[in-house]
Amino acid sequence: MGPFQDGWTAQDVAAVIARGVPDELLYVPIVISIDPPDFQWSQAICISLASHPHVNVRGNAILGFGHLARTCRRIDAATVVPLIAAALQDESACGRGHAGDAAGDLLHYLDVRVPGHES
Repeated sequence: MGPFQDGWTAQDVAAVIARGVPDELLYVPIVISIDPPDFQWSQAICISLASHPHVNVRGNAILGFGHLARTCRRIDAATVVPLIAAALQDESACGRGHAGDAAGDLLHYLDVRVPGHES
């Protein structure tokens, strides 16, 4: 997926983050949340990317929270719920859509409600 191959490592992720190229960076939250090697590490990266200026990067970071809810069955709700709630108001339809999907995943897998999300 994008700059990542099967068997990607934390060093691969760090290299993409260090380069900071949005067309590569947008893949980071997806690969680390679909098959997270470490929940805290993956969540922290998604948190750090959730306010990125590029819509696809921040949208995928928000979507990553939904993936983590599904794959790990947990989330730091005190930190993540406000990020998703804010993303429901994103200037971009893509950002709002990913926020709606993530809010739905938190509700479905964790019974955590995100303010502003109609379930």
